[in-house]
Amino acid sequence: MIEYNHKGMTIASLHDERTGSFQYVVVDEATKVAAIIDPVLDFDPRAGATATDNADMILEYVRAKRLTVEWVLDTHSHADHFSAAPYLAEKTGGKTAIGAKVIEVQKLWQDIYCLPDLPVDGSQWDRLFADGEQFRIGSLDAHVMLSPGHTLASITYVVGDASFVHDTLMVPDSGTSRADFPGGDAHALWRSIRAILDLSPETATYVGHDYGKDGREVVGRSTVADQRRDNIHVRDGIDEAEFVATREKRDASLPLPDLMLAALQVNIRGGRLPDAEACGTAFLKVPLNRFGPAAE
Repeated sequence: MIEYNHKGMTIASLHDERTGSFQYVVVDEATKVAAIIDPVLDFDPRAGATATDNADMILEYVRAKRLTVEWVLDTHSHADHFSAAPYLAEKTGGKTAIGAKVIEVQKLWQDIYCLPDLPVDGSQWDRLFADGEQFRIGSLDAHVMLSPGHTLASITYVVGDASFVHDTLMVPDSGTSRADFPGGDAHALWRSIRAILDLSPETATYVGHDYGKDGREVVGRSTVADQRRDNIHVRDGIDEAEFVATREKRDASLPLPDLMLAALQVNIRGGRLPDAEACGTAFLKVPLNRFGPAAE
């Protein structure tokens, strides 16, 4: 864990090398109440095996710091890793939450996976956050920004002088995340990013992924000022048309994420695996010939 100190809070960051994902623990120092954001459930696609290594490292941190976990939060239904939210909620007693528009994501992917019995009402989470909704982590004030574009339901959590933007922004030398998944939209992504960049310049932006571009050290944190000055896709001086053209050209060249077709059917269930079938084993489905030609 790497810790960052803010006024009245500590933010601990854990990077999962396999998926390039950052997971965060936000700690209110006054009360030792915490929120976990975007935790990863390990998955080996070759073996079809899940594990809780990442989540257990988070639990070790929580226990060592004697924290009370109030929330286990996801920013969206992830396409590149399974969510460990239900596992951590069970272990800590924290409440799970995600953006309210996840219902629309459930309906979209219910059709893609042909899951007629899947509840598409968001009941898999304890709380669905609306745009602008406020909540607390101990004594810390937090609020939700709807940030569609990468997905139609992505949200940003703003806690004090920190924002958790996950796939809406990346660190400045890596730009932004793709907007070509079902429900994604580059124009919407532009508007979401500009809203984040209207936050105070000193606001920290904690991203969801980094892959160590050009061999540099992996990093998950910058500031709004850094983003406005240096982000290769959305720095000041780049307009919407230029951004959309860049984003759409880039997206057209990208393969699907390795775990997307496995991860989304888990994450629209709130991070729960499918029920076991009559033989006692659970199975994931792969929609054949739904997403274009096979990769070369």
